[in-house]
Amino acid sequence: MRNHYSEYSAQQSHGGPPDRLGEETENHQMGDYAKALGAKLRGIRQQQGLSLHGVEQKSGGRWKAVVVGSYERGDRAVTVQKLAELADFYGVPVVELLPEGRVPSGAEPATKIVINLERLQQLPAEKVGPLARYAATIQSQRGDYNGKVLSIRTEDLRSLAIIYDMTPGELTEQLIDWGVLPPEARPAKED
Repeated sequence: MRNHYSEYSAQQSHGGPPDRLGEETENHQMGDYAKALGAKLRGIRQQQGLSLHGVEQKSGGRWKAVVVGSYERGDRAVTVQKLAELADFYGVPVVELLPEGRVPSGAEPATKIVINLERLQQLPAEKVGPLARYAATIQSQRGDYNGKVLSIRTEDLRSLAIIYDMTPGELTEQLIDWGVLPPEARPAKED
């Protein structure tokens, strides 16, 4: 004869049948991940000075305020496709939308490369012409015309260094001197 009381006790102490405990832990972790992802989405939106309704307006209704809000709260799952489309809309690499718990890859830059577009526009064209054209091309490809900052990849910096006939490190220093990159963009020196 089965002891229904002990089965009931196990269900009560673990919140469900004993074999579902692992599943509940996994669901809890997924919920935490969704909330962390949502926080990243909210942070990017706010950095761009957009309200939820502003996103809906700027996207021409493609991104509904209620849907983006539910992604940001972690109430609604975001597919990889939607995440990529949102990253494109915001003009940021998809990796910037992922929570910090992601597995770092060797291809990822140690620091963010964020170009100050407002400062770039203030500099003489003979100095920054190639960079300005490169940035304009990236903005056009992304459909991102917020005009304040532009995130670029390490590969973009390498390409620009070739154009400027410099090493990536030398170009980084030059861009910092021009005020286009913040001093934090310097790679960490190894001891």
